[in-house]
Amino acid sequence: MDKKQERRGLGRGLSALMADVNLTAAPDGSPGPRRAEATVAVELLFPNPDQPRRDFSPESLADLAASLRQKGVIQPLIVRPRAGGDGYEIVAGERRWRAAQIAQLHELPVLVRDLTDAEVLEVAIIENIQRADLNPIEEALAFRQLMDRFGHTQERLAEALSKSRSHIANLLRLLHLPDEVQAHLRSGALSAGHARALITTPNPADLARRVIAGGLSVRETEKLAQSAIGPTNRRRTSRSEGKDADTRALEADLSANLQMAVTISHDPGNGGGSISVRYRTLDDLDLLCRALSLIPTDLAR
Repeated sequence: MDKKQERRGLGRGLSALMADVNLTAAPDGSPGPRRAEATVAVELLFPNPDQPRRDFSPESLADLAASLRQKGVIQPLIVRPRAGGDGYEIVAGERRWRAAQIAQLHELPVLVRDLTDAEVLEVAIIENIQRADLNPIEEALAFRQLMDRFGHTQERLAEALSKSRSHIANLLRLLHLPDEVQAHLRSGALSAGHARALITTPNPADLARRVIAGGLSVRETEKLAQSAIGPTNRRRTSRSEGKDADTRALEADLSANLQMAVTISHDPGNGGGSISVRYRTLDDLDLLCRALSLIPTDLAR
């Protein structure tokens, strides 16, 4: 019972936590800023040592500092008391704290929350997802971490983060690509659209090099991928593409969660169908059996 509760994530729930810290507001405080509960001297605020984001663009911080000089810090930082009572640890708003120092501000508005280490990490991951400058692999890894560490489903994340379920599913599929192709995504040499076209091909790394060398568009990459897949697999792909969007999204959801290929055959006429899971090793089979035996009863509806 305790293990099940741990997999469900935060006791207060993801949506409730996000509403509490108002992560949907922009970094400069708009729209809908929360009212600060206190102001704290800049030198009494400390960054989270486990903050998953390590790189802060100097240009971005300079732009934010200029905005803070003009408008002030409208959106309060979320903080929690440090152990020993010597100041506060930043839970959300480290960019504002850094920019405030550049702007030579001496105090910052804060909301003080008593959060666990797990909750702090979860908020930090979500805040990073909402940044616009993540590359597709960084965003996919953040979603994967939220699902693996806190037990969130794609549907729950999509609802809480105001993103489509297909967006999350498509990003998670990118993590199945070879490291070389993921590196091209990180560097910007390939877009997510290019990479998605390569996922089902026999040799994605080789095709990725050809795409980059030839400067191919996404449409041209899709044609190249289709020619590499071959007629048998193309027929299988065509059958999959004939499915409705909800079925394809569910296939992607299950595949991403199990890290195995899941195929759903659904007959809309009688409401029945079948699910096929392809495992590659005996370890995969063991994992699948354990996953099926641990499905909560409230999901069987």
